[in-house]
This record gives sequence, structure tokens and C-alpha cells, in this order.
Amino acid sequence: MKRKSEAIEGAKNGILKSAKQKRAKESKPVDITGCFRDGLFDTKNLKTYTKDYATSTPYKHAVIHDLMNDSLLRAVRAGVRENVHFTPKETDIYKIHQSGDLANLDGLDDAALERLPSLLKLREALYSPAFRKYAEAITGAGALSGKKTDMAINVYTPGCHLLCHDDVIGSRRISYILYLPDPDIPWKEEWGGALRLYPTTKLPGGDGGVTTVPSADFAKSIPPAWNQLSFFAVQPGLSFHDVEEVYHAPTPAQQEKEGGRVRMAISGWFHIPQEGEDGYIPGAEEKLALKSSLVQLQGKADEYDFPKETATPVPAAETTSGPDDSEEDEEETLEAEDIDFLLKYLTPTYLTPDTIEQVNAHFQENSAVSIDHILSAKFSARLRAHIEAVESTPLPSTAAEIEATSPWRVAKPPHKHRFLYLEPSTSGAEKNPVQELVDDLLPSKEFRKWLAIATGCDIENFNVLGRRFRRGADYALATSHEGESRLEVCLGFTPTKGWGVDDDEEEEGEEEEEEAPKSKKGKKAVKAAAAAAKAKAAATKAAAAAKAAAAEEDDVGGHEVYMAADDEDASATSDLQSRYGG
Repeated sequence: MKRKSEAIEGAKNGILKSAKQKRAKESKPVDITGCFRDGLFDTKNLKTYTKDYATSTPYKHAVIHDLMNDSLLRAVRAGVRENVHFTPKETDIYKIHQSGDLANLDGLDDAALERLPSLLKLREALYSPAFRKYAEAITGAGALSGKKTDMAINVYTPGCHLLCHDDVIGSRRISYILYLPDPDIPWKEEWGGALRLYPTTKLPGGDGGVTTVPSADFAKSIPPAWNQLSFFAVQPGLSFHDVEEVYHAPTPAQQEKEGGRVRMAISGWFHIPQEGEDGYIPGAEEKLALKSSLVQLQGKADEYDFPKETATPVPAAETTSGPDDSEEDEEETLEAEDIDFLLKYLTPTYLTPDTIEQVNAHFQENSAVSIDHILSAKFSARLRAHIEAVESTPLPSTAAEIEATSPWRVAKPPHKHRFLYLEPSTSGAEKNPVQELVDDLLPSKEFRKWLAIATGCDIENFNVLGRRFRRGADYALATSHEGESRLEVCLGFTPTKGWGVDDDEEEEGEEEEEEAPKSKKGKKAVKAAAAAAKAKAAATKAAAAAKAAAAEEDDVGGHEVYMAADDEDASATSDLQSRYGG
């Protein structure tokens, strides 16, 4: 997975230089009214769309059904399907299918143009003086450029999505999406793929200014529909939107019957007038860029980000040094009282010196280690039963309702992350198994001691957070960590199958020691059991890897992903938004 998509080879300054030059020389506008549906430009329709736009929420937007001449749009779709090859692309913010030679129509050459005459005609129609004036009248956004065209074809298949962003970059003035799903198989709302708009709230900034924060919940959902145009003015820090995941059908047969649930759309932008065009204002683009940068800088402020990352210092009297620290220090080991506490939660095998030593050696060599079945069978059974019971009851749909009726909070803002989280509590109320992990095990000095021995790290402070990711709703964008190095621990306890290693049917049948070994014979038995378990786990992982490779296209997500820093990471979001939009 990449944070930033590859540069698109051949994307230069225009869809075709000769076409641009010809258009610039033309003194009479091209008659393109036949490209649109009959009656679109009637005064009555214009007034209706203008009124709808002015009263729309959460920010001004419009939806025009049956925009184009149906025959023209069918020809466009057929031409794209026959002549354009799409390949999957994925970063932390989107999963989408992109054309290799048509990522943006500005990359077209003469040969491609000859194969896609209907697409060229569509572009000419959308950027014609007649339609630009129509869009200007509806939105009141100001004059639009006919010289600077900006279109891309995006395809979303089941599993594809685009996370929350505001589309602000460069000289964009209006963002639009023209949908081209199968015209003969009407798109159903439950298939997903909707354009979703997010409301925002203005809050006081730490520097005395104002910070605009998008809500964790979208307020408007616009499902795809054949020949439907959705558009809105691009506004820094305000026009937040995403594309809902396109969902898989229950069975492959049903998905095939439904045309594969392929959400094809032309996404694009109208820009402010360029030099030489009516409405051009010298310096306007620079002022717009400055305003956008200021709003984006304010949006990066973390005062309204939740959850807060607060580190709890380890008491000075507590020793958490691992075996690497100093040869003069006495090698630290788990005491009987430590083991007694940890046995409530952890598998006994991982409390033996030999196993901890193996974990430490692997960590020292790789700076990472993955441990299977770390929770004991007894505690795992309780945990599984609790999670399955909780998951059987649907949560409310909004963040406010979730936080009012459950112990879970909702991470925000959505252009950075969204998931449910649970912070440690000192409440004396009866706890469920998840709360026991978050409140009792992970913050405990006994677990920190085990962790220090197993990794060789000196633990100075800690932060514990329980996270819950809902299907089709939750995510976390890639973030960098600044400051001192830290040890990150992720304890996964998703009980459902289909995540790569389906071993839940085996774990409850395994016979495990529920008490720490007290004799040499016990230690040997545990060591032998650990070796057997390790071999079995290796075989299971190999089988799972083969299965995962075969089912790569049906990846269900949910990965914990770590990525190397990119020198151009700061421009990654801009690069994304310049190509994919809605």
C-alpha cells in the first residue's frame, strides 16, 4: 500500500494541444445543446436548480438528473469500456480503479482521441460557454474557465472507497461528478458508492482564530444514478465529502446478476478563469492558494482531535528495564506475584523464561514480533462471548447516539480518522472483558514488566486505547510520529473468520496449562508444547497465505499497516485530490 499514488506518465498541459489552440481561436461558441437533454436550459429548470442549490445543506450543492443526451452518454460509456484499461490503486485514503492511459483526460493524445470521439464531445459540452454560464448561474460561484479543463474517469468496484476530504487545491472553483453506472441495471442505494457531504462547525482556535471542524457523521447522502450530475462550489475547510464504500453482494452469483456493482463516474473541476479569458483577475489564483493554505493549516490543528494521545509516566520507583540495558544490572525476571496476575489473562507458555527469551531474540533482530494466542483459552472464551453478544446488537448510526448509549467514544475529525474508542477508566463498576484489558491488564505494572523483558525496551510512559472498527464506516489515515521512539503494541481480538488466519475453531480445542509450571518436568512439557504449537502455527500461516493470495481481490481490510516515510508525503493529499475527487 502506498501513501501517494505514482506520478501519471504523460499528463501534460492539455487534452490535446491542437484542440486547445483551435478552441482558443474560435470566436463563435460551438452549438452543443443537442448533447444535453431537451429542456435543460429552459428558464424554469434553471430557476428550480438555482433555488434548490441555494437552500441545500450541509453546504450548497445541486443534483441534476438526466443531464446529457442518453445516446451520447451510452456511447461515452461504451467507448471507455472498450478502449480504456483500468488498474486498481490504493493508498490509506482511497481504493479505486484508475486508467493507465487516461488517469486524467489532459493526458490524451491523438490516437486515444480517435478511439474516444464521444468522450471528447462530452468534454466539449461540459466546458462549453453555454454550460459554464448555466453552472455559474446556479452556484453563483463566479466565472469559470473554458480553457483549463480537468476531468478524470474513476471506477469503484466492491470494496472501493474514497475517504473524507474537501477537494481544495489550486484554482478549483466547482467540483462535479457525472455518473456512468450500467444504464440498464439501476443502481440501488444499499450497494453503497454514495457521495456523502459532511457538515462543519466553527470553533475558537488556540491562536485566537477560528477552526472549522467537520462532523464525524455525514449529513447528506447522494447515491449514484445513471446520467446524474452532482456538483458544488469548492470551499476551503467547508466542502468535506467522501465516497461511501461499494459493498459486495452476498454471493458472487448475485453480484454478477447486478452487473458487478461497478460505479463508473467522470469526476472533474471547473477552475477560475485563466489569463486571456473573460473574468480573469490577475493574482486571483495566488490569493486563492494562500487562503486554502491558511485554512488547511488551521485544519491541521489537533485541539479538536479525539482521542487525545496522553502519556502516563511510569512511577519512578518502578523498574522496567529489559535485559539490554546494562551488564551491571541484575537480569530482571517475573516474580511469583507477577505471574499470578498475568495468568488471569495470558497463555502460560508466554510466561516461561525460555519463551520470553525467544520473543526477545526475535524482537531484537526484527524490531517487531507477532505472537499468536497470547490470551489464555479461558479468558479468550469470555472475551469472544462478550464481543459476539455485543456485535449482535446494532449500534446507533450517529456519533451522538453512540456516545450517549454506550461507553464508546467516536474518533474525529473524519478527514483524519473515524473509529470507536475506549479509554481506561478508574470506575469501580463491574467490567466486561474488553474493559478488563483496557483498564486492568495493559496499564498494569506486571504487563509492563513482561513487555520490558520480552522486548528489551525501557518503558518510561504509556498510553492505552481500545479501538473498534465498524464495517464500511471506520478507518485511520496514515500519521507520522515525531519525538522519541516508542514501542507500539497492538492486541487484536477480532473473533470473526475471514481475516487471513482462521484458527478460532482450533483454539478452544487446544489443551493449555492454566497454571505456571512449578517443576523441571513441567517446564520441559511446556517447552515441547510451545515447539509443537510453533510448528502448527507455521503450517497454518502458510495455508492462510496461499488462501489470502488467491482471494486478494476480495480483501476485507482491517489491516494494521506501517509505512515508510515519503520525502514528498506533504504533497500526497494534494496529489490525490488533484486526480480523484468524488
